[in-house]
Formats: sequence, C-alpha cells, structure tokens
Amino acid sequence: MTFKEYDNLGIGYMAALLSEKGFATKVIDINKKKASILKTLKQTDPLLVGFSVVFQYYIDQFIDLISFLRREGINYHFTAGGHYASLKYDELFEYIPFLDSIVRFEGEYTILELAGCIQRGENWKRIDGLVYKNKSKIVTNAIRPFEKNLDKFPFPLRSPLRTYAFELKFATMIAGRGCLNNCAFCNAKKFYNQKQGFTKRIRKPEMVVEEMSMLYQKKGCSIFLFLDDDFPVKSTIEPEWVKQFCDELDRTGLTGKILWKINCRPDEVDEESFRLMKRHGLFLIFLGIEDGTDSGLKRMKKNMTVDSSLKAVSILKKLEIGFDYGFMLFQPSTNYASLNENLDFLKQICNDGFATVTFNKMMPYYETRIEKELVKEGRLKVMAGIRDYDFLNETMDQYYDFTTDCFREWLRNRDGLTNTSNWAGSYISVYLNYFKFTPEGIKFIRKIRKIISRCNLYILETMKEIAVIFESNQSGYIINELLDSYRENIKTKHEYFRKEIIDTMADFISQVEDQQIRAYLERYTR
Repeated sequence: MTFKEYDNLGIGYMAALLSEKGFATKVIDINKKKASILKTLKQTDPLLVGFSVVFQYYIDQFIDLISFLRREGINYHFTAGGHYASLKYDELFEYIPFLDSIVRFEGEYTILELAGCIQRGENWKRIDGLVYKNKSKIVTNAIRPFEKNLDKFPFPLRSPLRTYAFELKFATMIAGRGCLNNCAFCNAKKFYNQKQGFTKRIRKPEMVVEEMSMLYQKKGCSIFLFLDDDFPVKSTIEPEWVKQFCDELDRTGLTGKILWKINCRPDEVDEESFRLMKRHGLFLIFLGIEDGTDSGLKRMKKNMTVDSSLKAVSILKKLEIGFDYGFMLFQPSTNYASLNENLDFLKQICNDGFATVTFNKMMPYYETRIEKELVKEGRLKVMAGIRDYDFLNETMDQYYDFTTDCFREWLRNRDGLTNTSNWAGSYISVYLNYFKFTPEGIKFIRKIRKIISRCNLYILETMKEIAVIFESNQSGYIINELLDSYRENIKTKHEYFRKEIIDTMADFISQVEDQQIRAYLERYTR
C-alpha cells in the first residue's frame, strides 16, 4: 500500500518483478477509506501485504490503518519498506508492533523471495534484506547487495496514466538510482551508501528511451517526469550520458513528440547542454537551490554558491525552460538577518513571475547531519517519529508559527495559490514547448506571469513587514490588532490572486484547445 498521488516507482518495480515470476499484485492507495481497504484485502486474500513507509511524517496514518486491519482479523503477513523503514526499523517496530517484517533498502529481490517462501510454507526468517522481531528482540539479517544493472528489472507496472496539461498524459520514470552528493539535510546518501552495493547506478540511455517509447506508443504518454534525486546531467560515471540519451530520442523518432522534466543541482546547469536537452524535449526542471546565502549553503554542505544558483536561473529563463525549486527559508540557525537575505534572494529570482515563490522549513530527517547536530545541542524534539526543533530566538518561533498559519492555505493546500501558480506555470511550459505559438497565446502568458509576479512580491514583502513586528518584540493590543489585519489581508489577497489566475487560465486553455481543433480540422478535412 502506498500514496498514489504519483506512481510509486519502487512499488511499480517490485510489482513488475513479482508479476514476471507469476505472482498477481494489486496496488492500494492508503488514502482510501479503511473499510474499503479491509474489503479489498478480504476479497483478494493475498499472501502478504506490503506498506511503503517512505516518509516518517505519515507514520500516524500507517499506525492507524495497520492497527485497524489487525483488529478486524486480518492476519496476512504484513511487511513494510522505504527510506524510513530501512533506516529506522527499530523505531518503526516500536510504533507498529503488528508488522511481521521490514524489507530494508531496495526491495525487489527481497520481496520476491519473501513471497516465494510464504507461498511454499518455508521459513522466511533467513532472507537477506529482512528485519523481524523474535519476541522482544529485533533480528537484523544481512543487507542484500544493490542491483548494479538496473536494466535487469522489467519496466515498472503502472496505474492508468493521468493527464498533465492540455489532456497530455504523463508518467514518472528514473534514469538511475542513488546520489553522490552528501547534503547535511538529506539522508539519500545514507540510504544508498551501503558496503554491499553501489551508491550511484545509471540505466543505459537506450533502455530509458525504450521505456519512454513503449509508454508513448502503447499508453499515449507524451510527458515524462524523471524522479532521480540527481539526473545524470554532469555524471562522472557516464559523462556522455545526456548526449547518448538525446541521440536515442532522435533515433526512435521521439524528438518533437514528447516532453520531459528532470531534477538537478544549480551548478550542473550550463547553456550548451541545456540547449541540447531543450531541443530534445526538456521543458521543466526542479532545482535544488535550498538557500540564498553562501553561509547557509556552506552549513548545508551543498558545495556550491549563490552565484551558481543565479547563473542557473538566468540560463533557464533565457532558454525558456520552466523551473521549480527547493528552498529552506527556515533552518535551525535562522535569524532575522538571514531571513531577510533569503527573502531578498527569492525576490531576485521570482520577481518576474517566471517561477512561483515557495519555501519550507528544514526538517531534521533521521540519519542526517542536521539531526545529529540538533541532538548534540539538545534541541531535537521527537514525537511519534516526527522530528522537529525550536529556533534559537523565541520570537522567531512566534514569527514562524504566525506566518505558517497565515499562509498555510496559500503555500500548502492542494488548491492553494502556490499550487495554482505552479499549475499555470506547467501549462505555460507545455505550451511553449509543444504547441505552435500564436500572438493571443503569448499575450495570455505575459498576463499570467504578471499576476504570478504580483503574488510573489506580495508574499515576500508581507513576510518582511511581519518580521519587523516580531523582531521588535513588541506586544499589546495595537500590535495584536495589526497582526489580525495582516491575517485578514492575506486571506483576501489569496482568494483574489487565485481567482485571477484561474479565470485567466480558463481563457488561455480554451484558446489553445480551439487552436488544436482548428489544426486538426485543417489537417484532416483537406
């Protein structure tokens, strides 16, 4: 069971291997009602049930569901896997004692062997890659080596493809697994850095394109979202990978028919290679920017500078390649000086509406350097698997709580302004890379970017104004009344900006769809 907002490729690969070996599989969305999940399990009568516990922040949902299923008499073998399950298996057993086993790290071969043993009634407790409880003692078996050649696995099984923009279907993919970077806030290196395996593995470009071609031909998929932690743009392992990948897209005739998105670091962006990728369908990038100060980047062990981020953003804007980004405005060391410097940085890259302002709080994920530093300082707070901390300045805690509450709907809700702006940006990126431009279409794009620009400037300027109030550490009726006025104004602006974007996008989409219909009629009614 997993979250099905996007395809869970880990589950997809395991399901494909199990299917290839004769096992039937079914993927269940954990967001379904518990009674519905219970009914499905009773109808299917499975050998085992797996839970994809990738993120610790959903642990309560898994605890609630698994406890419910056990109370209702479901006695199948329950196993769990994912980053959190692999690295904090002892903690997971404490929170969910109803689990029979935990699959650590990459689970394709382990889950296959586990299913076979349960089917044959054999002892499964010696399987490499498993952890289980023997009464009160946790037994940890040997770690199973990672598969070096990812192309040995069959293509992952997928749910029916959904639409991305303009009725174009999308699929998620990987070009490889692992990450060679060692950022202080991320545990990917810890997950992949096992002596029994290979930290970074990259698929053959021809196999990646073969999978894309299959999805294009058989599933009508036009948009591909690569989920690699770090797409092999500047790979030391395969330095010619991108060129070979683009050559394969040419050879198979996919160039000009598909679009694709990648994740990468700002210091990997250069004009020549990204111009090449754009010609072959690259339309969107997720940039790991994270901080707008050199001192902050140094603390994060990002091994890059603010200038590299600004240069990357400039290149992407010049090439009209859309981008989203990760940014941790709030960190354990955040003070008002660093806060304002980072808000100024966001203004510099987002003031034109090309990208949407977004930011998060750095969370101290398990087995990260940040977590260990907070433990050493006595600042780490843990509750039911959730790790957090307070800031060094009490008023910064108050500022964070207030702004988070005020902008929660704006920044976090599925239908909030940030997601609405990103949705509009995605449509723009698809239009600019997939359709024939029209003067009307360009006018709409300029109008939408102007609206997003106003949204961006409003949130950044408002965040700065509120910071002045909290930094001054004033209190009293007048200050509270002022904060209440900010709260109401933010709510009003959110609804106003959101409606403006939605109404403009409705006209834009209608105009493009009319253009598509006219082009279709011209082509087939001659």
